[in-house]
Amino acid sequence: MALLSESIIPDTLLNEFKTCTRLYYNGKLDIELCTGYKFSFYYRLGRIVWASGGAHPLRRWKRNIAQYCPQINLDTIKLQADSQDIEYWDYQVLEALYKNQKIKREQVIQIIYSTIGELLFDLTQQTSCNISACQRDKEVILEAPMSLSSTAVSLEHIFQSWHCWSEAGLANFSPNLAPVLRLPEQLQHVVNPAVYDKFVKLMKGNYTLRDIAAKAKQDVLSIGRSLLPYILRGFVELVKVEDFRLFTKETKNICIRTQSLKTPLIACIDDSLRDCWLLEDIITHYGMKFVGIHNPLKILPTLTERKPDLIFLDLAMPVIDGYQVCSQIQRISSLAKTPVVILTDSNGLFNRMRAQVAGSNDFIPKPVAADQVMDMVRKHLHVNITSLDYSSMGSKFEVSYV
Repeated sequence: MALLSESIIPDTLLNEFKTCTRLYYNGKLDIELCTGYKFSFYYRLGRIVWASGGAHPLRRWKRNIAQYCPQINLDTIKLQADSQDIEYWDYQVLEALYKNQKIKREQVIQIIYSTIGELLFDLTQQTSCNISACQRDKEVILEAPMSLSSTAVSLEHIFQSWHCWSEAGLANFSPNLAPVLRLPEQLQHVVNPAVYDKFVKLMKGNYTLRDIAAKAKQDVLSIGRSLLPYILRGFVELVKVEDFRLFTKETKNICIRTQSLKTPLIACIDDSLRDCWLLEDIITHYGMKFVGIHNPLKILPTLTERKPDLIFLDLAMPVIDGYQVCSQIQRISSLAKTPVVILTDSNGLFNRMRAQVAGSNDFIPKPVAADQVMDMVRKHLHVNITSLDYSSMGSKFEVSYV
């Protein structure tokens, strides 16, 4: 039986998403429609980690911040005009707020899922239009994503949402449209005074269906269903609305302060994607950068180019063992002082001694535990990183990577 997604999205576009997942793609997938709308999906190891573009990037950002980060004062956190020249400015805002301890990681993840979901939904609704461009860009922009979601699961969830939207008779209405009250007197005769007052207050063409849903703390499908009878009778009309303009200096200043602090880059050399992803999840959870190296031919070139601050190195790899790699690292002048922590399934004394002779600085067993990893980071990089709760990491890891 074909997946619901396969019956909705064009084969060419669906194949692009599948290819990015299959190739463990790192980079960006750009999609442009004949309507002029552009969508960008950012990938890390074949998973969508962020999305940008669409109809209302600023409106979407403001809505998500208000919904998931109620402690943030939107009047003081806005954007300067030139900040938005960067396609993923909204992600940089989240990183800046997180690193300045204004928001929690869980809030960031909620916004990530919401943003990806909205853009996938909008793309699905518009795929009846011709796709004028669809291309991959291998430039890795988001090196340390805050979340790694399953692309296949995200797509299927969104296409199910689109199916429900269509079944409700809303296929021709975008949730980015704003309701306007056209026949107030007629409407007043068919609804109670309290409902009518809400209509008058919200339906002036200032708020989209998504905005209204967020304000009402309901899902947008419920809002669309409740308005559809009045739309069909002409009492309410859905119209296009412009995006917000939110320009001040505060957010840019936050970003500049954050970027001025050197963020440690942690490397993992391991042929096991599962073990590498677990370490990546720990490292990025603490806001540090991460680079994973699986191809033995790219170990030394990547290390030489990226110059990580700390290296986690697996001992047992099929083509080259960790002892040889460690010795080679020591012979490169730019890496000779870089701490190397050995990862291994065997915790015997002989392996420890051999790893020390090869030039390693420390040794931890696999599978890695968050507290042990962060102890190594603090010990060898001399950084003060606040401890977080990792009580749920095990189940999350199993769901994501098995």
